[in-house]
Amino acid sequence: MFTATRRLLLAAAAITVSAVIAGPAFAAGQISIIVNDPSNPYWFTEGEVAKAQAEKLGYTASVGAHKGDTNTESRLIDTAITNQSVAIILDPANADGSVGAVQKAVSAGIPVILVNAEINQEGLAKAQLVSNNAQGAALGAQQWVESIGDKGKYVELFGAPSDNNAQTRSNGYETVLSQYPDLEKVGQEVANWDRTQGYNKMQSLLQANPNINGVISGNDEMALGAIAALKEAGKLADVKVGGFDGSPDAVAAIKAGELQYTVLQPVAVFSAEAVKQADSFIKNGKTGVDKEKQLFDCLLITKDNVDKYTAAFTLSE
Repeated sequence: MFTATRRLLLAAAAITVSAVIAGPAFAAGQISIIVNDPSNPYWFTEGEVAKAQAEKLGYTASVGAHKGDTNTESRLIDTAITNQSVAIILDPANADGSVGAVQKAVSAGIPVILVNAEINQEGLAKAQLVSNNAQGAALGAQQWVESIGDKGKYVELFGAPSDNNAQTRSNGYETVLSQYPDLEKVGQEVANWDRTQGYNKMQSLLQANPNINGVISGNDEMALGAIAALKEAGKLADVKVGGFDGSPDAVAAIKAGELQYTVLQPVAVFSAEAVKQADSFIKNGKTGVDKEKQLFDCLLITKDNVDKYTAAFTLSE
């Protein structure tokens, strides 16, 4: 399954940059790209799109992965400094714990552009480009209510607590769902954005709450794990599941009638934009954007528009 998905993502990344004119023949320096875990299709696409954009602009580019570990992240930053990178594109491992790694790069004179997740300090990174998670969570929760109805019992799968996005999405869900007094949240488990953990935590939630009729998830991987557990328990027909990310596997699950919706994060858009802003800073000392923190609105994918999904994390107009 993942091999086929990986081929799709590689092809999609190529499509994303296929219309771009080839960059200059000389190398303008190395841009180091550090993502979370490329076994997740979201982070894989993030790295591949950023790398393709950097090479298009004439840089050499490398992609490394910290997998949520701040010590690994720190070593990757050290490598980028040793390699005299002209910029670093970083999806930070931890909102607080990554501040030191960013400071280390900045102290070495290397501009850092953050993507997908924030750090809890402004003024270090030259830019922080993230999905509008509050807006996306509201979109998802509203669609989830349409799917499940305005009454019933549900559970939530929560992402990594070290990532501010997890709490922002959960808060966004609560803001919408709290308006429906007959919707009762009976359980919540942390599954760290991971499909296997989503599967295991869903099993535990089902044992404690066998009569639920809904699952709202902080990302697609956890939602897909929940779907596997629900299928195994023979309960998927009675339980509606909602996701967040817009991954190819989630889109396939929507087409199969197993997932009600996913909220598309425009990762292909802001990953490329991050490299463009790094390029601008390298050449002009400015990113070309007034604000450090930049939000990119999410899009809703349902069975009604799923056919407009033309490439990984890309919804055509």
